[in-house]
Amino acid sequence: MKVGEVTTPRLRHSVVEAGTGEPLLLLHGFTGAKEDFADFVDGFADRGWHVLAPDLRGHGASDHPPAEGDYSLRTFADDAWALVDELGWASFHLLGHSMGGMVAQLVALDAPERLHSLVLMDTAPGAVEGVDPDLAALAVAVAREEGMARLADLYATVDTGPPAPSDARVRAERPGYVEFADRKLRSSSPAMYAAMATELLAADDRSDRLAGLGVRTLVVVGDEDVDFVGPSERLAAAIPGAELAVITGAAHSPQFENPDRWWKVVSGFLGAGVSAS
Repeated sequence: MKVGEVTTPRLRHSVVEAGTGEPLLLLHGFTGAKEDFADFVDGFADRGWHVLAPDLRGHGASDHPPAEGDYSLRTFADDAWALVDELGWASFHLLGHSMGGMVAQLVALDAPERLHSLVLMDTAPGAVEGVDPDLAALAVAVAREEGMARLADLYATVDTGPPAPSDARVRAERPGYVEFADRKLRSSSPAMYAAMATELLAADDRSDRLAGLGVRTLVVVGDEDVDFVGPSERLAAAIPGAELAVITGAAHSPQFENPDRWWKVVSGFLGAGVSAS
C-alpha cells in the first residue's frame, strides 16, 4: 500500500492505493478518511484488485475548498467521476460507507453501465435518521463560528448515550483508535461539516430511482447500527436483486468492529463480481 496523490481538473486528492488489477474505488463516510480502509487495501491488492481509497474533498489531506457551497453529495459524486476518469477506469467496482454510500448511489445512478458491482455499507437511501436536530444545529454553529478543534473538544464532553457494544470494545481494545477518530474529525473542513451535516438530515429519498438500478449490489450493515439497519433493509428491497448482509457484533464501522466477517462477506461478493465481469 502506498500513500500518494491524484490530481484531477476538480481537486487534489490524497489517496491510499495498491495493486494493478480490477479497479475498485472505496469511498469513506462523513468526517472519515482513506485510512478507514487501510487494513484491507493490501488484501484487496493480493486478490487481484487495483484499489484506491481517497480522502474526499474537505477531509484529511485532500483539498479543502473554503465555502459551504463547495460541498454536497452531488459534488462528491462528480469528484468520484473525475477520479476514475483521471485513472482511466472505463469500468470499476465501487464501495461506499455511510455518506460515501450515498455518494456511491448517485455514481451508480449516473452511469450504471460503468459499474461491475456496488457495495453500500451502513448507509441510507435518503435522510439520516436518529439524529437529535438540536444537537446537530449546535454542532453546525460551532463548526462555522469556532472551527473543528472546538467542535472536537465539545464532542468529547457531550453525553450522546452509550456507544454500541462493538464500538465500545474497539475503542477499548484497539490502540490509537480513539485518537484516530478524533484526528479525522479535527482534520475535516468546517465548511464541509456545516454543509454536509445540514444536507444529510434533509436529503431526498432515492428509493424510486434506485428501483430501476441495474447494478449487482450488496448492502452491508452492522446489526448494532440501530439507525441504519432499517434504511439498509429498505435499500436492499429497493434495488433489484440486491443482497443484504447483516454483520453480527458490529455497529457503524463493521470493517473495524467485526473485520473477519466483514472481509469474508465483502471480498466474497466483490470476487464473484470479478468472475462474472
